[in-house]
Amino acid sequence: MNIDPSKPWQQRRERLAAACVRGFHLYANWLIGISWRRFILLSLLLIIGAALLQNIPPFSWTYTTTVRPPVPMVVLDPSDAPSAKRSKPPGIHIEAPAKDGKPGVDITIDASGVRIAPRTQAGASVAASASAASAAGEGAEPIIDIRLPAGTSEAVRQAVEEARQTIDEAVREARDEAGAAKHPARSIREVHVLSLGEFLPSLAMLWIVASLIIKISYKRQVQAQAEAAQAVEVAESEALKRQVVEARMAAMQAQIEPHFLFNTLASIDHLIEVDPPRASQMQKNLIALLRAAMPTLRETDGAATGQSRDLGRELAVIRPYLEILKVRMEERLATEVDVADGLLSAEFPTMMLQTLVENAVKHGLEPKPEGGKLVIKAEIVHGKLALTVQDSGLGFGQAATAGTGVGLANIRERLQLLYGTKAGLTIGENPGGGTRVTLSVPYKPVGNAHG
Repeated sequence: MNIDPSKPWQQRRERLAAACVRGFHLYANWLIGISWRRFILLSLLLIIGAALLQNIPPFSWTYTTTVRPPVPMVVLDPSDAPSAKRSKPPGIHIEAPAKDGKPGVDITIDASGVRIAPRTQAGASVAASASAASAAGEGAEPIIDIRLPAGTSEAVRQAVEEARQTIDEAVREARDEAGAAKHPARSIREVHVLSLGEFLPSLAMLWIVASLIIKISYKRQVQAQAEAAQAVEVAESEALKRQVVEARMAAMQAQIEPHFLFNTLASIDHLIEVDPPRASQMQKNLIALLRAAMPTLRETDGAATGQSRDLGRELAVIRPYLEILKVRMEERLATEVDVADGLLSAEFPTMMLQTLVENAVKHGLEPKPEGGKLVIKAEIVHGKLALTVQDSGLGFGQAATAGTGVGLANIRERLQLLYGTKAGLTIGENPGGGTRVTLSVPYKPVGNAHG
C-alpha cells in the first residue's frame, strides 16, 4: 500500500496497525507455547484479579454528603389540649409561633369578631405539646386547622383561606429556622459509592474466551504451515533425489555402453575384410543409433529433468540397436517389434526400454548357445500403456552373467518418482521359456510423435 508522505496521520495509522499485528502474533505464539494447565491457571488468576480490582481505586471510591431533613411541626387547636380550659370553643383559632425573639400570638375568629392576643402561658404549653407531638410524628406535614361556623359567607371563607395560606408559609419558615437552630445533631450523613470497575469481570471473561479461540485456531494454522513447509521440504528432497536418478540415467545413456560401441566398431572392421555389404549395413545401423541417441544428450527436458518422451523416439533408438546385435549374433537372434502406430505418440520415460532390451539380450539370449527370440509389444490395458519385453533365453537370474539388479532397481525408483503408485514393473517367466518383463505407465499422448 502506498503511503502519502504529506499525510502523517496515515503513516501513524499504518505504524499502529503494524504494531497491533505484531503484538497479536506475539501474543498468539505465547498462547500456543503454554500448556492447557497453565492457561486455565492464568485464566482463574485473571478472574480473581478483576473481582478484586473492581472494588479498589481507581476503579471504585466513596464520598459522603450531609442532609438535614425538615423538622415537622404540628399546630393543634388549643381546644384539643387538656390544659386549655375554655368555656366556649372559638369558631376559628390560629396560633402563630414565636419568631426573632418575639412572642407568638393567638388569633381567634368567632361570632364576637376577630381577636388577636399575645401567647398566653396556656397557649405556650399547648404549643409545646404541639411541638412534642410534631417531633414524635417525624416526617408529618404541619397542619393549620381553621374551622368556620355554619352559615359563613363565601367571601369570608375565601378571605380566611388566603390568610391560612399566608400564615402557613410563615409557619413553615419559622419551623425550618427553629429546627436548624435547635436540632443540629439530627443532620443525616449519606455515604455514596461510585464504581467504575463493574465491567472488569465481564472484560476478563471476554478476554479468556477470545484467548481460547486464538489458542485453538492459531495452533491449527501454525500446524498447517509446519505441515506445508514439511511437504515442500519433502517435495524438494524428492525432486533432488529424482534429479540424481535421472542424471545417473543420463550418464548411462551418454556412455551408450562403451564396450557395446567398441565391439560394434570391431565387428565393422572385421566385416569390412570378410563381408563388406554386412559391414556397410552395420555401419548404417550404428549411425542411425547415434543419430537417435544424440538429441537426448543435448536436450535439457529429457532424462536430466525427469520428463518423458514419446514411445516412437524410444523405438527409434532400439531398432538400430537390435539390428547391430543381429549382425553380431547372426542367426542366433531374432527380433519382433509389435507396436501399433497409434501408440507411437504415447508418453514413455526415457532409457527404460533400452535398459530392458539390454538386460534381455545380455543376460538371457546372448549366453544361450542357440540364441533365441526377442519380442517387444505395446498395448493399452485398463487405461494404461503396457510395454512388454520378452525373450526365450535362459530365464531370469539363470545366466552366469546375471547382473546386480541395479538397472531394474533404477527403473522402479524412477517410476515411483514420476508416477507414484500409478505405474509398475512386473517380472515373470515367459510361457515359451525365458523372461517376460512388463512395464505399465499411465497412457498419455504427447505433442510430438516420431515413427
